[in-house]
This record gives sequence, structure tokens and C-alpha cells, in this order.
Amino acid sequence: MDNKNVFVAIALSMSVLLFWGAFFETPKNQIEQKTNNQIQEKTENSITPSTNQAPTINQLTVEKKVSRDESINNSDRIRIENENIIGSISLEGGLIDDISFKNHKQKVEGSKNIEFLNPAQTENGFYAESGWASIGNKIKVPTKNSKWKVEGNKVLTDKSPVILKWNNNEGVIFKKKIELDEKYLFKISQEIQNNSSQSVELYPYAQITRNKVPDDIQNFYISHEGFIGVFDDELKEDDYDDIEDNKIVRETNEGWLGITDKYWMTVLVPEAGKNFKSTYQYNDSFKANYIINEPVKINANSSGVNSLRLFVAAKEVETIDAYAENQNIKKLDLVIDWGWFYFFTKPLFFVIDYLFKFSGNFGFAIVLITLAIRALFFPLANFSFRSMAKMKAVTPEMQRLKELHKDDKVKLQQEMMALYRKEKINPASGCLPVLIQIPFFFAIYKMLFISLEMRHQPFFGWIKDLSAADPTSIFNLFGLIPWDPPSFMIIGIWPILMGASMWVQQKLNPAPADPIQAKIFAFFPLFLTIILASFPSGLVVYWTVNNILTIAQQWVINKNTKVKTN
Repeated sequence: MDNKNVFVAIALSMSVLLFWGAFFETPKNQIEQKTNNQIQEKTENSITPSTNQAPTINQLTVEKKVSRDESINNSDRIRIENENIIGSISLEGGLIDDISFKNHKQKVEGSKNIEFLNPAQTENGFYAESGWASIGNKIKVPTKNSKWKVEGNKVLTDKSPVILKWNNNEGVIFKKKIELDEKYLFKISQEIQNNSSQSVELYPYAQITRNKVPDDIQNFYISHEGFIGVFDDELKEDDYDDIEDNKIVRETNEGWLGITDKYWMTVLVPEAGKNFKSTYQYNDSFKANYIINEPVKINANSSGVNSLRLFVAAKEVETIDAYAENQNIKKLDLVIDWGWFYFFTKPLFFVIDYLFKFSGNFGFAIVLITLAIRALFFPLANFSFRSMAKMKAVTPEMQRLKELHKDDKVKLQQEMMALYRKEKINPASGCLPVLIQIPFFFAIYKMLFISLEMRHQPFFGWIKDLSAADPTSIFNLFGLIPWDPPSFMIIGIWPILMGASMWVQQKLNPAPADPIQAKIFAFFPLFLTIILASFPSGLVVYWTVNNILTIAQQWVINKNTKVKTN
């Protein structure tokens, strides 16, 4: 291995990081809307328990592209509110279809909440339902068109549950008791009161429906967005295009399922101890649902119940971890996409979260964690840099040997090996320290990329949101010229600083012997500047600070490294 180990490692790392998703991952398809703007929402009968006949889940026809406000205002609803969410439940169908996050805004300086769940009639319809299915439609059960009535309290809060009631007028009464905690957890208890003279058997189910792929989905492999679940302790992640192509059915005794965005999630947790069949499917809309395989049997003049939990949540690490522990839900914390380097990435988050709380500024926390990582790898980096410094110092002598023995390759190799032995240089000695650091590089990159906690956090000066790209551009002289460049020309101050620091760092390393390689490596800082211009500025801050610390350490080592070549 020659003296360009660090840049080879960086080049390989960035190649994997930036282009795997672009060239080897199947692009996520955007789902086109029907021209007649209607959807026939059908939950297919393949969601069946182990019986000879399938329970029937009633269908609903809805017209879409109604505005969100119009849909909410034109329907009977009960209000939802606690410290973290605000919204409403539609009494038509008993759907939880209006949820906004009070503590997370759409824009940095805006006051409008993140609107997450939306009524079925809207283009971005996204809602949760629960109910009962029967075999052969023998029992009249509530559908999404059924009008529920409220018993007692008409506002759902963390201190006051609500009860919904529906009578099939055939002797069977259905009730839902919906409870909400102080954060994001809904507990739904479904009760059947059988006042008829015949026993009934019904299958509990729950479903999350999303009309279309979200507009703001990031088609980048580093963060999973789509269907997710844990089935018998095994995490499964499926993309929207996977579900559009194939229905996925899994049967399990324990687990949970849902749909996840980069920062938000909806998750269904069936009643513990019940074997259930889950289905992910696309049929004019995306659906994640489960149905309990064993029916609830209710004798005449008696009642039966089933319960489930629904999370409609912002993916706050402490909150999700607390739910996983307190609610005894295995691997719920994996709804946050920590990635392959889970055991590096998550601890790094707790470190930066502590530094954030300590410093009060997430950007400064990034600087502090960069310092900590550099300190951790200081001895390894020193070892690597000393090797590269010696390689750079003997470069003139190597060039002399190449000219002297340009017609005798064997002699040239012998003389170079003799030079290495004389100066105690191992050409491969700089490689191992770099390889050891690569998992940490990916881990901190991943951690910063997925962290909701970094969203809308400012740094100093013009950086108002570390999760967004640097908004300045060299093409309008960073705002001095009154012109808004197109997005591909937004190359801000921090990406330029990063590229400049990489160029300086490159100059401290020995140049590749091959002229073509030298030209490629000389272009590399400019290439990364353009590529990283669209990345979250928090990542660019980390990389820039890391480069500056590397330059300082490498400069000191280069200055103090001397070799004798005569």
C-alpha cells in the first residue's frame, strides 16, 4: 500500500455512502393518483385466520383531494389534545385521522405544527382504524361509514378517556374505549355486548392506511422510510415499492407493525399473547394491518373484549426507549433507524445529546463530539500520520530512484525496499488506523442524519437548521447579490470550508506517484464540496471540524518528522 491510504479510504467510504443508493438500490416509486380521484379501499380476504372461511372486512369508497380543513370541518368529531399532540377522531368510522405534533413545526421560524395524520378524503390521507371482521358477513359490524356516538366525555386527553358506541340494531352493541397518555400512546379497548339470543364469533383487526407515498420522502438508502415491524423478535423493513409490487403476509405470536417516516411513525401493537397475521399491501392505497387468528367468542347475553396499542409519535429517542421498556414492547427502539452500526450509533447519540444539553447548542455539541472522537483516535492517527509523513519525506528520494532505475523494475523494487528498511517505513502501516475509524465515521454520519433532535436546531450565524443544507450560495456572493440561484447552485459557506480544509489536508499528504491518480485526487475536494452542499449542515460542520483537527495534528507530525536519505 502506498502513501495515499487516507484519501483512498475516504474515496471508498464516500463512494459507498453516496452512490450505493443511487446505482444499486431500486428507486422508490411515486404513486400516481387516479384520474377520477376515487379510491376503492379494500382489505383483501387473504388476511385470514386459520379457518376454512375468511372474515370479511367491509369496503369503503371515498373521494379524495378534498382539503384537510374542509374534510375535518365537515365531519362530526371529538377533540384530542395533550402536551404533545392535538387533533380529532372522526365519528364516521371511529377513525383516528387528524393528528398534529405540537412541539414540532413545519418550518424553523413558523408556528404551524407538523400535520401527520390526515382524513381519508384528502390527497395525503393517512389514518388508523380498528374494528371487527366476521366470516361471511353473518354479523353486521361497524364499517368506516358507520356513525359512532359518544358516551359521556367528548374530549380525549391524558386525563379523560372517551367511549364510542355503535348499535347494529340486531342485538349486538360495539364500544370503543380510547385512552391517551401524556405523549403519543393510544390504548384502545374494543368491547362487544351481545344482547341477542345467538352466540357470535368476531375477529379483531387494526389497520393503518396511507393514500400515497409522502411528498417529502428522501430516496436515500441511509434512512428507511416505509413499512416496518418486528415479528417474533426479527426486524423487517419493506419499502413502498416493495409493497406496491407484492403483498407481504407474516404470521407471528408476538410483535408490532407500522409505517415509519424519517422523523415520525405510526405503530400498531396487537394484544399480547394473541397469534396474529399481518399484511402489508397496496390496493390504490398503502395498508399495514393485522388480524387476530383466534376469534373472540361471545355467548348470548354476555360480552367480549380485545385491546390494542397505537403509537402516533415523533421519533424522540428517550420517549421511544421509555415506551419499549415500560410497555414491554421488544425492539420498539429499532423504529429509529440506527443502521448496521447500531452499537456505535446509538451510544454516540447519547453522547451528543448530553453535550447538547450541556452546551445548549447542537452545533457546538457536534464540535465537542468531534473533539472527543479525535481524542479517542489520537494515538492511532499519530501512528498513521507519522507513516505518511515519512513517506512524504522520502518522496524526492523515491523519485530519484525511479529516474535512476526506470529501465530496471527489479532493481527499482530492491532499492525502494532498502530505502524503506533504512528509514523504518512500512508502506501499509497507515492503512489499519484508517480502516478502524471508518465504522465510527459511518456511525456518526448515520446518527446525525436520522436525529430528530437535530431538526430545526440552529448553529451560529446563518445556520438556522442543522438538519437542512447550508442556505447560502457562492453564486450570489452569499446573499450580496439579490438573486436566488437554482437548487443545484446552492453551494454554501460551510461546504466550501469543508472542501478547502480537505484541499489543505491533501497537500499535507504525499502525492500519488501516478500523474493520473494525482489529478483525480486533486479534483476530489471540489467533487465533495459540490456533493455535500445539499447535505444537512450539521454533517458538513462535523466533517469540516474533523478536517481542521486532522490538519493541525498532521502538520505538527510532518514538521517534527525528519528522515535521512543520503
